[in-house]
Amino acid sequence: MPWIDACATDEIEQEDLVRFDHDGRTFAIYHSPDGEFFCTDGLCTHEQVHLADGLVMDYEIECPKHNATFDYRTGEAKRAPACVDLATYPTKVEGGRVLVEV
Repeated sequence: MPWIDACATDEIEQEDLVRFDHDGRTFAIYHSPDGEFFCTDGLCTHEQVHLADGLVMDYEIECPKHNATFDYRTGEAKRAPACVDLATYPTKVEGGRVLVEV
């Protein structure tokens, strides 16, 4: 799969995220407290709500609708009502840009 240019590294504050839409799908790009970047599906597995409207705390994203949480590094569902993990995608940084392999 080709690497897709998702955003600039400086578009995302640490412990925050941005929405990234590509080829009819929605993703979320996260900037971790230790400066790494991660990518997951952009919709909560519980009710398909956009995670970009949620709250990032350390290494977790909290869904804005029912407060389900996921570890965005692994996609693991951490708190109900979500019980299905998020899909995750490889990321890398080149030239100040975050690239995602989707």
